[in-house]
Amino acid sequence: MYQEPEIRRTFTNIENKPNDGYFNYNGQLAKKKLISIVIPAFQEEKIIGQLKQIYTAEVKKQFHFEVILSDGGSNDKTVEFACSFADKIVVHKGKHRQTISEGRNKGAEVAAGDVLVFINADTYPQDVNTFFTYIRQWAEIKNDSFGAIACYVLGFPDEMTKSDKLFYTIHNAYVSFLNRIHLGMGRGECQIVKKELFQKVNGYNPLIVAGEDFDLFRRLSKFTKIKFEPELVVLESPRRFRKYGYFKTIWFWILNSISIIILGKSYSKEWEAIR
Repeated sequence: MYQEPEIRRTFTNIENKPNDGYFNYNGQLAKKKLISIVIPAFQEEKIIGQLKQIYTAEVKKQFHFEVILSDGGSNDKTVEFACSFADKIVVHKGKHRQTISEGRNKGAEVAAGDVLVFINADTYPQDVNTFFTYIRQWAEIKNDSFGAIACYVLGFPDEMTKSDKLFYTIHNAYVSFLNRIHLGMGRGECQIVKKELFQKVNGYNPLIVAGEDFDLFRRLSKFTKIKFEPELVVLESPRRFRKYGYFKTIWFWILNSISIIILGKSYSKEWEAIR
């Protein structure tokens, strides 16, 4: 039985003022659409503190977005460190182990934005201005045929090896191909979707512990086109690949994807948190 999460607001919501919540459109002030950044986290004290350098008050004001941390029940300093940059914090208090799907959904429940950007705690935009300028412009497009966006994923620059570069090149091409043939794909490190479409498919499946990112975009592809955008580059920690290697990690990705397509559930019973 699920227990309602605790919600703590660490900043006042962004005020709608000229040059803040509004922009000039055909000589008039038009209200900007709010963007909600949803970050699922669990035991991330070693890495989450760096995000305060990314999601600064100035950047949030410039691009009109809020940051929501959805914590899975950490007993370290994840929540404490997140208070330096998060506008809203949702803390899981249930006795069961929260899936990342649940975490993202709980964050989306308190999101006030028209566009949801799901990005992992160990992931951040390569170039903040390019990233948010693109999303800002896309958010304002009316009747866009693309209702969701898959980002280009790379590893942290100072940790990238030749093998990493080869893997990311191939895998990003694979994600691009699946979206071109309308199967729907996007790594959970960064998935962007219009809120109305997210609600239409009932969000992430909370029972799926691995492959939930593929499952969401696969269901979304039945209602909208999904765009793979190389301009939206995000950098992730390659820590899982370091522990298990590429072949084992990819093998489990494949097993989970096949299980989701055929059985509607993931092959993995639990997705280990690598910290």
